This record gives sequence, structure tokens and C-alpha cells, in this order.
Amino acid sequence: MMPQILFLFFAAICVAGAINLVLQRHPINSALSLVVVMASLAALYLLLGAEFVGAVHVIVYAGAIMVLFVFVIMLLNAGAEEQSQGSRIALLIGGPGVAVFAGVLMWLVTRGDKAIGNAKVGGMISSGDNTHNVASLLFKEFLLPFEVTSVLILIAIMGAVVLASRKES
Repeated sequence: MMPQILFLFFAAICVAGAINLVLQRHPINSALSLVVVMASLAALYLLLGAEFVGAVHVIVYAGAIMVLFVFVIMLLNAGAEEQSQGSRIALLIGGPGVAVFAGVLMWLVTRGDKAIGNAKVGGMISSGDNTHNVASLLFKEFLLPFEVTSVLILIAIMGAVVLASRKES
């Protein structure tokens, strides 16, 4: 009973942090809300028995990546956002789209099957060491996406530096 209560507690913190992330007007406050989301996700990983993934999540995402985000935000000197009226099409399509997506997601989660197409729920879990499993997946099967992600982050940082150093006329 206690793991379910902790799961609901950290899930509520995660959802509240994500909503706060979207509603904040200042980018630094949004970045801090993202740190709350990352920390609560790490707690959820700990509850699932993935201690290594939880620790790496805190170190890499809540630590290093968020420091980069804050660095880029400060480098660009981003202030409060200007409000626009928004798009009517986004409101007309977005609301029902989110409702349909949430409904399909809930149906997939509650239907009880352990497989969705070729993907199996819990198929990654094996009896071996958690750290060894993550390392073998990351550096064997998913090496290319891992490296592409690191290059994209590097390009984004370089782009932020170029935008910040450009002289305004």
C-alpha cells in the first residue's frame, strides 16, 4: 500500500511541476519547474527498482542538462514572454486531440495485454544487473541515437552563443 501512495504522491508532484512549467512567464522559473519534474521522475524510477536510472536521471538531467538550459537562457538574456491571442485552430483541434490521446493511452494501459504490436510491456527487464542492462542497451543497441542527441545538444548551444554574440543594428 505504501508504494502506491508514494507513487501517487510523486506523480502528482510531477504533473503539478509540468503544469507550472507551462504556465510560468519567466524562462528561469520554467527551468526550475523542470528540475522539480526531473526530481520527481527520479523518485518514480527509485520506486520501480531502477536505482541506477534514477541516480543518472538526477545527475544528468536535473544536474547537467538543466545547468545548460539555465546557461543558454541567461546567455540569451530572455525575459518575460509577450502574450499573444493564440490560435483558434489550435484550440479547436488541440483540446479534442488531447482528449482522444489521453483516452487511447488509458485504454492501452488498462486493457491488460502485455504486448502492443511487437512491443512488450516489461520486456526490457531481465534478471541481470540493472547497470549492466542499461549500459549494454545504451552503448550497443542505442549508440547512434545517443550520439545524435549529444551532437544536437552541442549544435543548440553553439546556436545560442551565435545568437547572443550577434550585434544588434
